[in-house]
Amino acid sequence: MAGTKKRLDTKLEAEAAEFLVLGRLLLERITTFKAYVNYPGYDLIATNAQQNTSAKIQVKSRYRTDWDGFIIGNLDCDFVVFVALNRGFVRPKRNSDAGVRSPDFYVLPISYIKSVRDPKNSWGKINRNRLTEIEQFRDKWSAISGFLLSQEKGVSRKLFISDHPSVFVRSP
Repeated sequence: MAGTKKRLDTKLEAEAAEFLVLGRLLLERITTFKAYVNYPGYDLIATNAQQNTSAKIQVKSRYRTDWDGFIIGNLDCDFVVFVALNRGFVRPKRNSDAGVRSPDFYVLPISYIKSVRDPKNSWGKINRNRLTEIEQFRDKWSAISGFLLSQEKGVSRKLFISDHPSVFVRSP
């Protein structure tokens, strides 16, 4: 088709975002595993072996610095970590700022995602203007560690081998 722009292939960058989040969680001393098989709803599994708890984490990323939102269809997770990869603006600014910056990480509880979703959007896209309080979640890795430590019924999920076939738990 003449005149149509080919969509930018960002599969490699999306994989990189998952590894960036995995690395950040490990640096925060949160034991985390990558789900190497496409499990619907999550990409990473954070665990606390002492508490026998886990958290399903879905990673969403946007390549451009001037991102306008992200799509999320499956909400079967505990957290969504949104990574703004900040690899540049669609068009450089007049001051020649190309927009290339370090990535930004937002640790979003699934309850927040559910509250900002547009129920009328059949694609599951969450537009940036709906993410009104997103800055409070920047680098909020403590939300995941707190979730894993929580013993309040219904908040913390016990880790079962059947839930996470890629995680092996040694019996005492």
